[in-house]
Amino acid sequence: MQTILLIEDEQSIAELQRDYLEVVGYHVDMASNGEIGLHMGLNGNYDLIILDVMLPKMNGFDICKKIREKKDIPILMVSARTEDIDIIRGLGLGADDYVTKPFKPAELVARVKAHLARYERLIGVKETRNEVHIRGLFMDYDTRSVYVHDSEIILTTKEFELLYFLAIHPNRVFSKDQLFEKVWGIDALGDTQTVTVHIRKVREKIELNAADPQYIETLWGAGYRFRV
Repeated sequence: MQTILLIEDEQSIAELQRDYLEVVGYHVDMASNGEIGLHMGLNGNYDLIILDVMLPKMNGFDICKKIREKKDIPILMVSARTEDIDIIRGLGLGADDYVTKPFKPAELVARVKAHLARYERLIGVKETRNEVHIRGLFMDYDTRSVYVHDSEIILTTKEFELLYFLAIHPNRVFSKDQLFEKVWGIDALGDTQTVTVHIRKVREKIELNAADPQYIETLWGAGYRFRV
């Protein structure tokens, strides 16, 4: 049974979400404030976290950032704050999705199922042959080969590593600083233009129309993500 951590301070909302999730077969643990939620998220063995933004003792943005530094499981942020800046901030801190209140519990369940299924596919890719198959894109990490709709694409070493890193973290938003650190392995301060240039080159090689990319999406003010 997959286990979900629900961090929500409004008891009636938390119990309603828990009931819907348990009906479809998930086990749900609950935390009613940010400090407890962070402790449980870091020390528990969870398959997915549902995280409210406005919480007592510690807000959801700070919790998301700290958990994402340690774990790569799906995080769904839930909030009544609908401003674009809040959504961008949440995604930029590593949340996989941002659900605005009010919403139907069935919608939350559907999103939970989708993210868990996507994460399971990702783990399966990592555990088999280091291969990626996504919407016509094929990558083999061992041979460094790339094909788009059966046409071979030649990438430089860093172009390949950048694309592969994004592809094995689908729908996760990464800032330029984060991408520089993950792909180049050093502090990105003052040198994020390198990431911009490589993103543009990769798009020119794999996208049918680089001006309307279908794989690597730009989220203005937040960074980039690989769409699935």
